[in-house]
Amino acid sequence: MRDFLPEDVRRREHVIGIIKRVYERYGFEPLETPAVENIETLLGKYGDEGNQLIFKILKRGEHEATGQADLALRYDLTVPLARVVAQYQSKLPRLFKRYQIQPVWRADRPARGRFREFYQCDVDSLGSRSPAVEAELCAAVSDALMELKFTDFVIRVNHRELLTSILTRAGVGAHQHGDALVALDKLDKIGPEGVDTELANRGIEEQARNALLQVFLPPTSKDRVAAFVAGDASGERALANVQAVMDLAAETSAAGKLNFDPSLARGLSYYTGAIMEINVADLAGSLGGGGRYDNLVGMFLGQNIPACGFSLGLERILVVMTERNMFPPTLATTPADVMISPFDAAGVAAAMRLAATLRGAGLRVLVYPDPEKIGKQIKYADSRGIPFVALLGENEIRDDTVTVKNLAAQTQETWRQSDAGAKIVEALKQRG
Repeated sequence: MRDFLPEDVRRREHVIGIIKRVYERYGFEPLETPAVENIETLLGKYGDEGNQLIFKILKRGEHEATGQADLALRYDLTVPLARVVAQYQSKLPRLFKRYQIQPVWRADRPARGRFREFYQCDVDSLGSRSPAVEAELCAAVSDALMELKFTDFVIRVNHRELLTSILTRAGVGAHQHGDALVALDKLDKIGPEGVDTELANRGIEEQARNALLQVFLPPTSKDRVAAFVAGDASGERALANVQAVMDLAAETSAAGKLNFDPSLARGLSYYTGAIMEINVADLAGSLGGGGRYDNLVGMFLGQNIPACGFSLGLERILVVMTERNMFPPTLATTPADVMISPFDAAGVAAAMRLAATLRGAGLRVLVYPDPEKIGKQIKYADSRGIPFVALLGENEIRDDTVTVKNLAAQTQETWRQSDAGAKIVEALKQRG
């Protein structure tokens, strides 16, 4: 968990602002949920490994001595969404499209781009089983990344029922499917040998391990997978669904970004259909992922509601953008556009009046509060990267004028205070 200094916050808000605008262009509505959920809401939704990473909150007050937990910090934004849909079903439309950008918490081991508190930028659609839902989600996250100037990302696509069919055909018992999926989900991180070792450690027989690796070893082939599951209705249906998603996505801005990858597993246990994950070349992990989870709302409601979602990981996006120097040079890195410098204590009131005028013109204004030497005030503004200093001496106050110093150009001009806002705005535009 980290502190964020002003420059960090500006970068985060820049990314969040773009993602939010893109999501809203696709008709998604905002939603927020509490940081804390009842622990029963979260347990059992993420698999055994996920359960171990939930931050539990011990009972308080007179129940503190029990050492039991009744609450927990939310692990993701999807399970809280499912709870909300079940709780407010009568108030929500049949087709509910929402986005949610909030922090989540996981008791994980920190690493590059991995933190215990981090933001997720989720977009979900509930109420339809159409593959158009997955295709549109892929288009929305593609648009967001492209507006952030990412060009080299790939959206890997697979299907949980296809994985189930492959596992069954390979000879993996149904009771071992969860263990096998956790291991296979690490193929891009630890390679075939690492996966084989992990499968063995999880009790998967050698014959089944060999069959699985033959299917999943790159270069992956849809024909190879189709031949492996031929005759299994569930597997064939899942493969057809993946193809439908990719065909529809080809009609959107995500065209050319989707790749079928039969090794993609995604560890969360609530996925029921198509699953997706976004990768870039120099990040050992993903920028985001998601999938269809048609049964999750039913755990709270008693009846299933079709649902599918995608989540972008803000922290990993920021890591890659920082390392690649992708933030726009025009992104504000200073606290103000102009600093007002009164010459003495008597000029502070005039400085406050001028600040209100300049702010009314849309400028960010900092009033230097102490009547220190003008040279010291200018030095402070320069150290903070503030481009303009407005000097208010006795003559300026008397004549209702202000002398504005351009620190970069080392020039200064005197304007009427009523004109100063427009003049500084124009000067900022010329600086670019």
